[in-house]
Amino acid sequence: MASIDTTRSTTYQSQPVGLSVSRFAAAFSAWNDARLTRKALSALSDRELDDIGLTRSDIATFTARG
Repeated sequence: MASIDTTRSTTYQSQPVGLSVSRFAAAFSAWNDARLTRKALSALSDRELDDIGLTRSDIATFTARG
């Protein structure tokens, strides 16, 4: 008769799957928000950027931070 070992001692399952999925979704959302911000700022003229106190080189500093 065959037996199946159902005990698992791996450490990678220490977090519930739902928590990992929600963290991934939050990170993806933050990345996408930063991407859209960079895209919108890139469409502005140098004069418009100057009006809001930014330069072209400042656009690259908008990154996904969560």
